[in-house]
Amino acid sequence: MPSFCVEEGLDGISVHHFLRRHCQVSARLLAKLKRTENGMTVNGQTVRSIDILHAGDVLCLTFPQDQAEIVPVDLPLTVVYEDETLLAVNKPPSQPVHPVHEHRTDTLANAVMYYRRNRGETYTFRAVNRLDKDTSGLVLVAKNSYAHTFLAGHTRKRYVALCEGILTGIGTIDTPIHRQEGSIIVREAGGEGRASVTHYTALETAYGHTLLSLWLETGRTHQIRTHLSSIGHPLAGDDLYGGHRTVFQRQCLHCAEMQFVHPLRREEITITCPPEDWISLLASREMF
Repeated sequence: MPSFCVEEGLDGISVHHFLRRHCQVSARLLAKLKRTENGMTVNGQTVRSIDILHAGDVLCLTFPQDQAEIVPVDLPLTVVYEDETLLAVNKPPSQPVHPVHEHRTDTLANAVMYYRRNRGETYTFRAVNRLDKDTSGLVLVAKNSYAHTFLAGHTRKRYVALCEGILTGIGTIDTPIHRQEGSIIVREAGGEGRASVTHYTALETAYGHTLLSLWLETGRTHQIRTHLSSIGHPLAGDDLYGGHRTVFQRQCLHCAEMQFVHPLRREEITITCPPEDWISLLASREMF
């Protein structure tokens, strides 16, 4: 149950304005709280959105009961961080995040729902970020709708990738991305696409490959894959965008770090999770 203390400078503010302006509660969630029994209480007493708050008041929220529609399945799950509001896990390659089409019971969501059930919790699966099936790394899950909405604008991700060819120094790829004509999956850089900006730093080069650290100003579908391919340096193993699978059997892309402001404590948290499979292969040099 999230709680917020009203600071001295906000004395006299309404519940509505306090939640919307200072707690960043969405209009949709606020409407749900109004319909939920004891959805909003101040110092233990139920209040309305028009009621006035005073300095020192403690406003508590009770969220509507989640309706979990994803089937819990006993699958391996690596938890990197967890508290009462958030869960961060390391998604393995070859696993979709959400159930789709032929993947109904082998996804990260299925695994999280099984983990949640065994711990006696009742949240549904709300992924703050999404990764392609063959991209590994950190996925942050919010345990309530407030945290999910808040984190959408307060999360920064750093990726590590292995691209083909030699890149050096620091660079930025600022090229729009659009869907390739005739395809619902493949993206292209250039033209009249949506603004997309990728920043990269070359960390190491070896045997015609470059290890990169990347962060994104925008979050377009296949952004890193598309941008690197557009400058002639596709991800190793990414045959959809021009990479080769002679050494690596999947795209060498991993979400290695997340920085975010905690929805309740408002402190900055950093979690890290290095890749295992292709980094180990690169370090061994045995496959080159």
